[in-house]
Amino acid sequence: MYKLLLCVRYLQTRYLAFICIVSVMLGVATLIVVNAVMSGFSTKLKDRLHGVLSDVIVDTDRSDGFEINDTLGKALTPDEVVARIMASPAGPKIAAVTPTIEVFAILQFNFRGQAMTKPVRLIGIDPEGRAAVGGFAEYLVRQHGHARPSFELTPEALKQHELNRQRRERADALQVPNVPDPKPLVPDPAALPEPDDAVMKRDMPVTKLNGAVIGYTIAHFRWRNEQGEVVEEAALKPGDDVTLFTAGGSQIDGGRIRPVFGNFLVTDYLKTEMSEYDQSFVYVPLDVLQRLRTMEGRCTAFQIKLKNYEADKKDVVDALRGIFDPRTGARVATWEEHQGSLLAAIDVERGILNLLLFMIVGVAGFSILAIFTMIVSEKYRDIGILKSLGASNHGVMSIFVCYGLLLGTVGCGLGTALGLTITDNINEIEMFLTRVTGKAVFPRAVYYFKDIPTNVDMVNVAVVNIGAVAVATLFSLLPAWRAARLHPVRALRFE
Repeated sequence: MYKLLLCVRYLQTRYLAFICIVSVMLGVATLIVVNAVMSGFSTKLKDRLHGVLSDVIVDTDRSDGFEINDTLGKALTPDEVVARIMASPAGPKIAAVTPTIEVFAILQFNFRGQAMTKPVRLIGIDPEGRAAVGGFAEYLVRQHGHARPSFELTPEALKQHELNRQRRERADALQVPNVPDPKPLVPDPAALPEPDDAVMKRDMPVTKLNGAVIGYTIAHFRWRNEQGEVVEEAALKPGDDVTLFTAGGSQIDGGRIRPVFGNFLVTDYLKTEMSEYDQSFVYVPLDVLQRLRTMEGRCTAFQIKLKNYEADKKDVVDALRGIFDPRTGARVATWEEHQGSLLAAIDVERGILNLLLFMIVGVAGFSILAIFTMIVSEKYRDIGILKSLGASNHGVMSIFVCYGLLLGTVGCGLGTALGLTITDNINEIEMFLTRVTGKAVFPRAVYYFKDIPTNVDMVNVAVVNIGAVAVATLFSLLPAWRAARLHPVRALRFE
């Protein structure tokens, strides 16, 4: 009992103990805040990757898509492949399947009278099917969360398209010299009776305008005005024209690659808040891209959503690998395997940063070692009196070890409270520092996140606390051992 009383007494009367507590507190608070912010960013990144890629992806590098035949050697269409997947042992564990085509392309559009080009990833989808597997409708701007999104053009988009057409006609008219119309050599066709085939052409439907969903960053430019404020300007509005150039090939001509292009109208934006996707993804109707690339009845990928991802992913992947032969270039992988290198890099970076930041707690441990050495030197008389009254070496050593344990526990408790408080109010702190310094600590021009993402993992908090207490206790062992070996006669010789 006297050991605990002495520990508490030393903690209350020694100002040096306060320095030890502050050292441990700052180290623990720093680790908690950094872990929470990094976990928030990595969690948000993983959510975006998982959402865009779906649970399981089956894809191929073949430019003409999958080559899957039935027992008679007839090539299967994407719908027939989906039916085969659902009829397999993996079918009861699958919630939705949708075929897609993904190729690289060049996007061209006019902005302020200049032709601009951007390399993009062109993806042909069935919008309803893609929304069923997730990662599409929840990121649309106009059709956000819509159960049945589409590429249909709104009346406002059609109006914008008509304004663009009239503007181009006026510009073309200004470039043509004003020459009098020549006298017609034939009668005016309007004066002639209208033939039957002309009536048929007049009654034919107008060519359908194909819509496209483009990445938010592609369509919006960020620049600073004279006051230095970030201004966002829409380069592409719904109804504006874009041209997509890609490579196509047909089995009829031997699968030779040739350039193809198609005209589309912007109908919506994709905003995932990840620059890699928002500045490169362009979605178009699957059937349109199939006709454009002359690969009707074929696709390059299948997006699959599972009913229970964690429980069924292994069984589904094994079953699908029995359907898609790897020798034909088909790959079956979960979204984690598909992005394995990126996820591994995030984990490695987080581990290294934690190791480096834990050195702050190590610095606190060395301060405990130095301060405890000073305390032992000052407590020679107390140690001598205790040993002369019958205290054992183990008892004296346990006093200072418990003292270090108590310092570490108090420092960890205060550090945890400080770290969690900073994490909960990190956005308010960031805005205050921005107002004081005049420079954005978390620039929204770089990140599309509205707030700094945080995620407090209580397991990591517990590990940090246990590690800090262990360091404080470990660095108190040497001074405690020196105190235990002190002879009572030597301690009281000069008293």
